[in-house]
Amino acid sequence: MTVQEQNKLLYARAAFGISLNNYLSPTPIEKSIEQLFPKASPGRLETITAEEWAQNTPKMLKSIGDDMQRKEMQKTFRQRIGELNLLWMQAMVDTQYPLLEKMTIFWHGHFAARSENPYFGQLLLNELRHNALGNFGDLLRSVSKSPEMLQFLNNQQNRKMHPNENFAREVMELFTLGRGHYTEQDIKEAARAFTGWGFDEFGAFTFRKGQHDDGEKTFLGKTGNFNGDDILNILLAQKQTALYITQKIYRYVVSDDKINEKRVKDLSTHFYDSNYDISALLKRMFTADWFYTSEIPGSKIKSPIDLLVGYQRMFPVDFKNPRIVINLQRVLGQYLFFPPNVAGWPGGKDWIDSSSLVIRMRLPEALFASKELDLTAKEIDAEMNEANKKPLMQDGHASQQFTVGKASVDWAAYIKSLKAYNRNDVAGVLAHYLLPIPIAPEKLEQINGFADKRSDEDYIKSITILLMELPEYQLC
Repeated sequence: MTVQEQNKLLYARAAFGISLNNYLSPTPIEKSIEQLFPKASPGRLETITAEEWAQNTPKMLKSIGDDMQRKEMQKTFRQRIGELNLLWMQAMVDTQYPLLEKMTIFWHGHFAARSENPYFGQLLLNELRHNALGNFGDLLRSVSKSPEMLQFLNNQQNRKMHPNENFAREVMELFTLGRGHYTEQDIKEAARAFTGWGFDEFGAFTFRKGQHDDGEKTFLGKTGNFNGDDILNILLAQKQTALYITQKIYRYVVSDDKINEKRVKDLSTHFYDSNYDISALLKRMFTADWFYTSEIPGSKIKSPIDLLVGYQRMFPVDFKNPRIVINLQRVLGQYLFFPPNVAGWPGGKDWIDSSSLVIRMRLPEALFASKELDLTAKEIDAEMNEANKKPLMQDGHASQQFTVGKASVDWAAYIKSLKAYNRNDVAGVLAHYLLPIPIAPEKLEQINGFADKRSDEDYIKSITILLMELPEYQLC
């Protein structure tokens, strides 16, 4: 690969795509890799301060006396989750360190929890962002003690003599070992160890000693008076945990379907030996010779978030109605803070079906040209509104109809980057920039025939939109 091609691939997988200017003037790949990793922890994303939550929560909880008040509180909570969603999306668009946000999305799906409480969801999001490129052990411990996860997996109800196995099961099946690497007895023993783990009304972790089973337990072949921290440490000591996490990150970064077992084994050994250093694992991937070979480009399907954030990072986009961003997440199947189940979003080919592919291919014209697109958001599941079996929008309404209209797009810098090129060369340059794999010359010529040739500016805009409407643009 040329340096230009290396940078395009790196930013497709480690970010939300590369800007046209950076693509045309590429940086040496070693420097590009280094620039992806932040030197300090990210700032917190907050729509609710701890002080605001502490002041209002007791009043809010005490005031719930009937269904009407409960519904009003749920509506308020949903609005605040929507605000957090938009705040995080804007952080992805604005960030200098897109890899951090990209890996936060990965962990958001790995540690999947349905946000019913905006403050708890905010706490978990900030734990994920803080540890996204850090140490997996630290991340596992912080998530396991977060009120969002303890609530979602019912550990608040896990008590001595009446253990709840839900949290213990998912910690092994989804967070560490993967299915088939533990027994039902291991689940029962781990559940006993996690008894007493909970949180107070302000989201602070609490260990309720009186509800903890302090008897002897046998877990994964080890026996002792284990508590929850001991269980997590035993899980981290298993090389299977390193292998399972490495496999998932490999699929996320490298290939949806084709898993090279030898590469993954080597990577997982390095990950384990580094004491679960996430950044070290990613750097090892990004600096590997095999990463920059012809088998890698086009082997992944862009997630809905990759697609939407990529649009906005390519050139400044101003959605006149910010709610459109959330509605598009729903219609495309990746609604942040509302994963479909405890396993998160399956990704890969599951991002695409016959209807979503058509929508993806029509979006560029709707957003960047002038053709409106009427859509109906997918139902998330019946749990979100048992009364009418339809999911609520973030403002509390059940309506799912919405229209995607033209966004305000600043094309200036994008067009300026191409001023040095002859019009006859622009289509080829943009096809190489926008698409992960080459297209046939006759196909490019056909696309060129549909372009608006009234001016250089119109031509650049129309060629860009036409290329973004191709199925190949959905790959990375």
